[in-house]
Parts: sequence; C-alpha cells; structure tokens
Amino acid sequence: MSFFRADKDGLVITARVTPKASRDAVTGVMPTPEGFALKIAVTAPADKGKANAAVCALLAKTFKVAKSSVAVVNGETDRRKVLRVQGDPAALAAIAEGLRT
Repeated sequence: MSFFRADKDGLVITARVTPKASRDAVTGVMPTPEGFALKIAVTAPADKGKANAAVCALLAKTFKVAKSSVAVVNGETDRRKVLRVQGDPAALAAIAEGLRT
C-alpha cells in the first residue's frame, strides 16, 4: 500500500501534518490505521489556513510544480490531509517514490 495514487491529472496524496515544527520538511512515510501517510512538518501554526498554505508550498517545491497546482482536497482542519498535486502522473509518481526514506 502507498501514501499516494496516480490518476489522469496527477497524484492524490495522504499526509500527516505537524504544524509549528522547527523546520519545513517532508520527513518520510508512516503507517496509519487507514494505510500509509506522508509525514510533513511545517513551521506555520494551524491558524487560519497558514499550515495548509505552508504544506501546499512545500509540496509544490518538492514536486517542482506551481503552488497553484497543489490543493488540500480533504482535512483542512485536521492533521490528516488528502492533497492533490496536478501534473504529469508518471513524473510526479517517480518523485513520490523517492520520498519513501
């Protein structure tokens, strides 16, 4: 099982976000009761969407896409989030496979 799935428009990613961390980083993959999730830490607080914006910016940088290509699909007020990254599914999946450290 994986933390992402590819579709015709890009990737859908399940993530576990830690706000108010010491640095912005993708820190690996973790098991959850629902499956696997990408661990993401951001320095922004979970206040008025600041952490969500930081997560989108970090994933845009990680996947080398525009910030507007990353969106929170589900879990805007939860640590567990479902995000969509738009772009070439094969190229994005290759980058996602490299995050399994």
